[in-house]
Amino acid sequence: MTANALYTDLSSYYDLMCAGIDYPAQSHCIRRLQQIFGNGGNSHLDLACGTGPHVRHFLDFGYQSAGLDINQPMLDIAATRCPEAQFSVQDMSAFSVTEPVDLITCFLYSIHYNAGLTQLKNCIASAHRALNKDGVFCFNVVDKNKISNELFAKHRAQQAGDLFTFSSGWNYCGYGEQQSLRVCIEKTTSQGTQIWNDEHPMVAFSFAELLDTLKPYFAVHVFEHDYEKIIPWDKSSGNAIFVCVKR
Repeated sequence: MTANALYTDLSSYYDLMCAGIDYPAQSHCIRRLQQIFGNGGNSHLDLACGTGPHVRHFLDFGYQSAGLDINQPMLDIAATRCPEAQFSVQDMSAFSVTEPVDLITCFLYSIHYNAGLTQLKNCIASAHRALNKDGVFCFNVVDKNKISNELFAKHRAQQAGDLFTFSSGWNYCGYGEQQSLRVCIEKTTSQGTQIWNDEHPMVAFSFAELLDTLKPYFAVHVFEHDYEKIIPWDKSSGNAIFVCVKR
């Protein structure tokens, strides 16, 4: 399958693939961080929003929420889930808004879907332009120097009597600005098993490189990758939540 084909061709399975994600905890944590660091506004844009589960929670919090993604099939599902939200097909490395917003989010490590460091820098600049004064840009990331290629997350789920097994893991060769997310989906029915293997190219960077890119635009606060607690980053773990306040 080609890059992004998984999310286009199997978009109907995406929510099943993400069934183990605690969307309420993630959304509540970022809402709390915006309450601490933000400007008190309630307009929100979710980058790489997929099928819209985070947008749904922010709408329920009382936000004026919108989302963008590069895949129309995902947005079709998002529009059904969140009919009161606005969705647009845009690349997050070069997006625009009609009115500035108070909070921009990018969940599930999706900021790594920028194709390279140049596109990442463009995404950060686009987020800065799209935010109101003292607006907040929140996202989670992985440090390329802390990736273990042997680690895979795996879970199973059932749908209409079919058994699905999902596994995914980071892969980084040890140099350069490219890493990948390797994904495998197995679908077992009474007729047999189908297997999809996909590898998504993603941008790789260290936290030090990311901080250098962000600092001209934002005051940056880094927290441990824990959506249940707000804990400052210990400067050693390889996953973190970045909270960036517009300068």
